Amino acid sequence: MTLRIERSLDPTNEEREAILAPLRIYNTQQAGPARPEPVALLVRDDNSEILGGLYGRVFYQWLFIELLSVPEQARGQGLGTNLMEMAEELAREKECVGIWLDTFGFQAPEFYKKLGYSEFGHIADYPPGHTRHFFQKRLTLA
Repeated sequence: MTLRIERSLDPTNEEREAILAPLRIYNTQQAGPARPEPVALLVRDDNSEILGGLYGRVFYQWLFIELLSVPEQARGQGLGTNLMEMAEELAREKECVGIWLDTFGFQAPEFYKKLGYSEFGHIADYPPGHTRHFFQKRLTLA
């Protein structure tokens, strides 16, 4: 069999899935079946409009927090802390080992440190002139 590498300038979802399929098979052989489960905590106003919240996925017994957004008018009032505490409670209910997330230096690294998250890595100049930080917190069962 002859293999060649071809550049796809506008990759399709079908191409992505073709690359992902053998990875899923290999990962399942190594770590067991993955059952990603999306989770969300929504911040709504009096009109039920979503103004922020937390979105993540439970995957291999870890909660990955993909998005955390606190409405500007509520910042500094404990709403972000409440969202993170609720996420930890949800992760414990789902028997997660821990929670991980990433944030930019201009967002909230100190906020996560105050909540007991430890930095396990970072990328300098991502975006240029800034840093992307990666945090984790191992959970204990309550």
